Amino acid sequence: MKTYSTISVPVEVKRILEKAKGDEDWGSFLLKLYRKAELHSRREAFKELSKLLTEHELESITRSSKEFRERFKLR
Repeated sequence: MKTYSTISVPVEVKRILEKAKGDEDWGSFLLKLYRKAELHSRREAFKELSKLLTEHELESITRSSKEFRERFKLR
């Protein structure tokens, strides 16, 4: 069984969010907003990093990351 919690927000904020969520339940709507914000944040961070690093450095980081994930094992 799921447990629920209440989050207090200003009335105007609730009106705006209710309009945006439509028929969707609050839990999935808020998770969707969070995931979109996280994705946006990561993309912006990558853009900034891309400006600082050369193409060769980015490729090297990508390659190292991939190798790490392939070799990583919990003991």
